[in-house]
Amino acid sequence: MSFLLAQDTVNGAEGKVIVTIDGKNIEIAGMKKIQTMAGIQSQEMRTVGTRIVQQKNNGVKLTGSGNIYYYTELFEDMVLEYINTGRMPQFDLQITNNDPTTSIGSRVMGYYGCQLIGDIPLSILDDEQAMLAYDFNFSYTRPARLQGFTEPQKLGV
Repeated sequence: MSFLLAQDTVNGAEGKVIVTIDGKNIEIAGMKKIQTMAGIQSQEMRTVGTRIVQQKNNGVKLTGSGNIYYYTELFEDMVLEYINTGRMPQFDLQITNNDPTTSIGSRVMGYYGCQLIGDIPLSILDDEQAMLAYDFNFSYTRPARLQGFTEPQKLGV
């Protein structure tokens, strides 16, 4: 039986995040963590004659979350635009995993129609933190794999 070699596991810090808003690409250099999720929605189905409860898929909820150092005003600007104009800016994300120590190459995913949801801090002070950071959440309408990993060049046996 073959197995994945440790050298082909992806280092989570090797990559980049690019936000595209109003046609401008901005690399987010202070991202600590970002993750996107596809939450499969389903409904229970019961029938007479069985105790089995089945599930029928009926949608998908596309959301993401991240943690970023408190250095950019990008997300704050979006909130202020929404407060002042009633228009919540949409943006696109491109997330790249690129660990040069693996043999599987890079993976690039695009997320389109993103918009902020939940709480975004407008100011932060914290006497117990030497490096300020905050969490943020967003939704999106369409994901796309722009480039996928390749198969490992060598497996363990």
